[in-house]
Amino acid sequence: MQTMEKPQTERGIKDAKILIVDDQPVNVKLLEKVLQAEGYPNIFSTTDSREAVSLYQANDCDIVLLDLNMPHIDGFGVLEQLVSITDDFPTVLVLTALKDRDSRVRALENGARDFVSKPFDRVELLSRIRNMLEVRLLNKAMKQQNQILEQKVYERTRELDETRLEIIRRLGRAAEYRDNETGLHIIRMSQYSQILGLANGMTESEADMLLNASPMHDIGKIGIPDQILLKPGKLTPEEWEIMKTHATIGAEILSGHESELMTVAREIALAHHEKWDGSGYPHGKSGDEIPLVGRIVAVADVFDALTTTRPYKKAWPVEEAVEFIAANRGSHFDPKLVDLFMENLPDLLSIRSIYPEPDVEL
Repeated sequence: MQTMEKPQTERGIKDAKILIVDDQPVNVKLLEKVLQAEGYPNIFSTTDSREAVSLYQANDCDIVLLDLNMPHIDGFGVLEQLVSITDDFPTVLVLTALKDRDSRVRALENGARDFVSKPFDRVELLSRIRNMLEVRLLNKAMKQQNQILEQKVYERTRELDETRLEIIRRLGRAAEYRDNETGLHIIRMSQYSQILGLANGMTESEADMLLNASPMHDIGKIGIPDQILLKPGKLTPEEWEIMKTHATIGAEILSGHESELMTVAREIALAHHEKWDGSGYPHGKSGDEIPLVGRIVAVADVFDALTTTRPYKKAWPVEEAVEFIAANRGSHFDPKLVDLFMENLPDLLSIRSIYPEPDVEL
C-alpha cells in the first residue's frame, strides 16, 4: 500500500503550482531555474507585487515564494491580501534579507508559514518547499475527504427525510382511503395549502413544511367507526359528536415527537375544523387564536371536499364551492385567506385539473 501512495504523493508535489513574487528579476530567474531543475513545471512569477493576488487566484497556486521588501505593496501587504481572499491561510514561504526579529514575527502573524534567508541555500530552500507542499497536499486530501463524507451524510439525511415524508404521505392516504378511495384529496389540498401559505407570506421552507404536514390533517379518521364515517345519510347528533373526535384523535396520534414536521402536523389535525367566528371544533377557538396552518388548511380542505364526491354526497360544481368559500368569509374562514384564495384561484384550479377525481356514480 505504501509503495502505491509514495509515487502518488510525489506526483502531487511535483504538480504543485508555485508562485514567485519578488521585485528583483535576477532573484525570480534564479528561483525559476532551481525549481525547474528539481522537476517543478508549474511556475508562475511576477516582479510587480500588485499582480500577486490576481496570479494566485487565476492559477490556484499551492505555494507562494514571497519577498518582503518590495515597492508598491510590500510582502506584508501581499500577505494580508492573500489571507483575505482564502478560506484558510495560504501556504507562503517568505524569502527575505531582513534579519530583524520583528519583521519575521510580523510576517508569521500575517500568515506566513516559514522563512528562508537571502542569499538562500539551494538544498534548504528545496527541502522547505517540499515539506510545505507535503503538508499542503495532505490538507487538500483531508479537505476533499471531508467534503466526500459531508456529501454522503447529506445524501443519507436526504434519504431519511424522503423516507419519513413518504411514510407520512402514505399514512395520510391510509386515512383518506376510508372515505375517498382514490386518496387524491390529500394531494390536492396539500398543494392548495402550500399556494395559500406562500401567498400569505410564508417562506419557501415554511410552505414546504405545510405541504408535507397537511396530508396528516384527517389521520384521526382511522379511529372513527365505519358505520359513522361511511354513512350515506345525515349523521345523528350523537354520531356527529363521535365524528368530531377525529380532530383530537389525530392530534393524539401525532403527539409525543418534537420534530417540526410532527408539531405542524399535530397543529393542523387539531385546528383545521376550528372556525374564524369560534363556532368550530374541538375547542371553539376563534380568529388568530387558531394557528395559521390550521386556518389555511381549513380553506383548502373545505374547497376540495366540496368539489369531491363522497359516500354521503355528490361533488359540488366549482362555481358553487367558490361561492360557499366567499359567503363564509369572516365566519368560517379567515377573511384574508379567503381573499388570497380568490386571487390564486387559477393556480388552485390548475392543480385540480392535474389531479382529477374519477367519475363516480352515487
